[in-house]
Formats: sequence, structure tokens, C-alpha cells
Amino acid sequence: MPNDPPLSSEAASAEAGAVDAGSVAGRELLPTATTARTRAVVRGLLRERRGQAVVAFAVLIAATASGLVTAPLLGQIVDLVRGRADPAAVTTPVVLLVVVAIVQGVLTAVGVSLVARLGESMLASLRERFVERALSLPLQQVEGAGSGDLTARVTGDVSTVSEAVREALPELARSALTIGLTLVGLTVLDWRFLVVALLAVPVQFLTVRWYLRRAMPLYAAERVAVGAQQQQLLDTVGGAATVRAFRLKEDHVERVTSRSWAAVELALRAVRLMTGFFGRLNVAEFIGLSAVLVAGFVLVRGDVVTLGTATAAALYFHNLFGPINTALFLIDEAQVAAAGLARLVGVTDLPTTQPAPANDRTRPGAPPSANRSRETPSANGSPTGGLVPVDASVRVHGVGFAYAAGHDVLNEVELAIEAGETVALVGASGAGKSTIAKLVAGVHRPTTGAIVLGGADAAELAPETLRRTVALITQEVHVFAGPLADDLRLARPDATDEHLRAVLDRVGALAWVDALPDGMATVVGDGGHRLTVTQAQHLALARLVLADPPVAILDEATADAGSAGARTLETATAAALAGRTALIVAHRLTQAATADRVIVLEAGRVTETGTHDTLLTTDGHYATLWAAWSAPRHDPVA
Repeated sequence: MPNDPPLSSEAASAEAGAVDAGSVAGRELLPTATTARTRAVVRGLLRERRGQAVVAFAVLIAATASGLVTAPLLGQIVDLVRGRADPAAVTTPVVLLVVVAIVQGVLTAVGVSLVARLGESMLASLRERFVERALSLPLQQVEGAGSGDLTARVTGDVSTVSEAVREALPELARSALTIGLTLVGLTVLDWRFLVVALLAVPVQFLTVRWYLRRAMPLYAAERVAVGAQQQQLLDTVGGAATVRAFRLKEDHVERVTSRSWAAVELALRAVRLMTGFFGRLNVAEFIGLSAVLVAGFVLVRGDVVTLGTATAAALYFHNLFGPINTALFLIDEAQVAAAGLARLVGVTDLPTTQPAPANDRTRPGAPPSANRSRETPSANGSPTGGLVPVDASVRVHGVGFAYAAGHDVLNEVELAIEAGETVALVGASGAGKSTIAKLVAGVHRPTTGAIVLGGADAAELAPETLRRTVALITQEVHVFAGPLADDLRLARPDATDEHLRAVLDRVGALAWVDALPDGMATVVGDGGHRLTVTQAQHLALARLVLADPPVAILDEATADAGSAGARTLETATAAALAGRTALIVAHRLTQAATADRVIVLEAGRVTETGTHDTLLTTDGHYATLWAAWSAPRHDPVA
């Protein structure tokens, strides 16, 4: 087999077991656990189920041991036939063979089931930890890695590990026990049979070593490539409108093709590796069986052992072909599963929160924490060290931000939004509107400067406090599968049906909800009743009212709705934002016209601020935008 080309940097880091995230297309991937750490997690899960593991493997050992009686019984039959014994003498070993087959079959089924159940329970615990960590990860970290990375772990990696636990783990355990006990059986027959059988071991050992050195980094690189492919597909399909608008079809097709071929080439390399692996194993089998047959011929000829014993030895070794090939074949699946498992453990080991800056000088331009004394008291009255906003005001002090070093999106942005004020952000696509929205919502942290909520630096707020203070609604609203009432209660689990109906009525959604087949009990989302874009945004606004944060941010929340839907949602938005501080990234300038104040962004800087009427008299950029918007034929401002 020709030598494979050098592995990518992602594969090399996987082989070394690096915990640091890899990098694909400029994205910092979520971390992958080291091999040692992955093994430690598996051992910990196994210790929690020690009793279950002991029973499962005890049953498998009994099943394997009973099956090993078959070869000696067949050897006994050979000796009886060779010695021309009475036919009735053969009855006993034949009956015993039937009994052994039944006992082995029952014990094997029970043992495999118990091992599979053990693996499933361990995987269930790991999945729960993974989901818990994934849901608590800072959005900045998830966005930095790309949703494709997390999606690949949730789907591909979990499926790979699940399949290995259900199928590979029981078979691997049974095969390993069969190999071990068969070697013991060869020794019992005659130690020389064991010695010659072991001639195959060096070839098998070198084959496995050759394989493992290449398999782990290769499969890790393949998983990374699949994640990059999924991310590119998400970017291309999700941004299809933008791709068409800017005539980027060929560029994105080339990107998808490049990512896809990278994954395909790694998959083909894996196939070539596996083909070479099994070819080498066939050589080992030929060497071992030939040695056992020659040894049997010599020992029988020298009257050291009987023909039946030599037959049993040959059957023992021949019966090893299946378990050895199964075990070594499952090593292939185990390597794939191990790569996926390391990616899952890498996420479960992440801290639930990012550490707060060590001091106020960590971020250039950050103001001194004047409100450090405003701490959340504990049950006994002592402070916990968590800052609490004193009102619903928002201050943006000298904020700069860059998604990539050297490419600033925002520069020295200054904003002041008073409690209860509604402010609209307006500007061309790429001006930095959505970036400011995400910074205020805590999705990203500013490169320079600070976001101050109610007098408290947002970077120093506990995640729970930040979530209670600010809510962000974008144009991409997810409708969770299940009853519509459960979807709403995500924002407030203790809400009664009466409370839910009141909230739906407030945002103008009660009429269409009541018209659903089962009202609030109607199953929506995947596999259920499909909601329109307007209805999905209605649910998002209802969840906003239920969560009741003092600060709300809407990032082009009505962008995907048609004209009639947009008017409906604008009315619903006004009702949902009543009494809150609101920052609206205005997709439609009618939203800006009804805001208390309008802020215009150009190239990451604030260029205009004032009321709608005031800005129309200044003959600036906003007035130009409004004139274009008010023309008989216009396109929505991006």
C-alpha cells in the first residue's frame, strides 16, 4: 500500500490529543479532549456502574467458556471414530454438543444485551453532560467555532458513538474473551500448540500498530472536515438570498465543493487504510494456521497427542479467525468512535462560563467599576460578588470590535440609551448594526471599550444576571418540537395557561393560536403543525414578554415577513416592548420612524443621532435613506 500523504494540522493535533481547539477556515473550533482525558471519563462512568459491569462481563465469560467445550467434544468424536468405537459411544458427545450450543446461545444473548445496556447508560450520562454544557456555552464561543462544528458533534459524533456502543462494544467484549479463553484452551491441549499459534502474533501486532498510528489522526481529521463541510453548507444555504444578491453563487459552490472533496478524500484514505489492514491480517492467519497444522502432524506422528487433540487444536485456532478479525475490525470502528467521543468530552469539560476580566484594565477603554458594591446578597445576607444592574439604561463606551484581527467592524462607538427609551439602529449592510446588537446582548465581548448595563459592566455580570437583563430576538426564530404551550414556557416554566393566553393576547397572537386544531396544545415544530414566519415571530415576542427582561434587542426581527406580516409584527413588537429599554436594528425604516431616537451607523462609526423628524431636516445619510424608502418602488434597507 503506498504511503499516505502527511496529515493536516487538525489531524496532527488530534493525534497528540491536544485540548486546544483546532482551526478551520479561520474559525476556532470547540476543543477536543486528550486520549488520556477521554479514557479517564470512560473509567469514571464505568466506576459509577461497577456492579452492572461485573454482572454483564461475568455472563459473557460464562457464554464464551461454554462455547470452548465444542472443539474438545469434536476431537473426542474424531478419536472414537478413528478407534472404531461402538456407535452408541458417540451419542453422549453429540448430545453434549447440542446442550453446549443452547447454553452458549442463551448466555451470549443475555451477556451481549447486558453489555449493550451498560454502554447505553454510560452514553446517556455523557449525552446529558454534553447537552448541559452546550446549552450553557457563551454564544460568542459557539459562533466563533461555527454552528457546523457543534452540529457535527450533536449529530454525527453522537450517532457514531451510539452505534459503537450498541453494536461494536458487545461484540468487541465477546471477541476479546473468546480470544483469551481459546488461547487458554490451546495450552490445556498441549503447550506446543500455543507456541506455534503465537507465530501469528508478531504480524498481527505490527499490523495493529501500523494501523493505529494512522487511524486516530485520520478519523479525527475526517470528523473536522465533516464539521467544516456542514458549516459551509449552513453558511451557503442560510445566506442564499445574500449569495444571489451579490452574485456569489460560483464562489460559494466552489467553497462547498472544496469542503466536500476534503471530506471525501479523507474518507477514501480511510478505506485504503482499512483495505491494507485486512490484507495484513490475512497473512497472519495463514502463518498461524499453517504452523498449528504442521505442529499437529508432527505431534500425532510422534504419538505425543491423539488425532482428536490435534483436530481440536486446529479447530480452536480456526475458530479464532472470526473473533480476531471481529476484534481488529471493530478497532477500526472504535477509532472512529474514539475520535467522536473525544470531541464530545472536549465540550463536556468546558467551563460553563468564561472567566471575567482580571481587572478593569484588561480591555482598553473599560470604565472603572463604580458599582462593584452592588452585589447580589446570598440567603444569609452576605454578598456573592455578582453585580446587579440598578436600572434598564444601556451605555456603550468607546467600543471597538473585530471578528478577525486587523479588520475592525466597530471603531470607538459611543451610545447612551436611557431606561425605557426605544432606539433604532439604521445603516447600510455591513455598517455594524447587528454587531452592536450582539455586543449589548452579551453574545460577543468588545475588543476595546465596554458595554454598561444599568451602571454595571456587562463583562462582569454573571451569565444568569445577563440573561435576566437582556433578551435578543433575531430574524431566525426556532420553533421547538412539541405543544405550543411548552414552547412558550421555555421562557417561564411556571406560567399558567391563563398567563400564556394573556401574553398571546398582548402580542396579538391569541386569535390564530385559538384557531389551531388543538389550540395551545397543538404540536408545532418538526413533525407537527408548521407555523408561518409571522407566527413564529409572534411566539418569539410572546416569549420575550414572558421572560420580562428590562432590556430587549430586536435584530431585524421582521425581515423575513411579508409586508402584511411585517405590519402585524410591528404592532406586536410595540406591545411587547412597552415599558422596556429597546434597541432595534431597523430593517424597515417605519420602525425607525416610530422610535424615540434614531442612530445612524456608517463603516462601524456613529455618524448621526436624533429623532426621526430632526434627522430628516439635516439632509444627512438618514434623510437619503428615508427618501429612497419612501419612493414608490423601493427595496428594504439591509
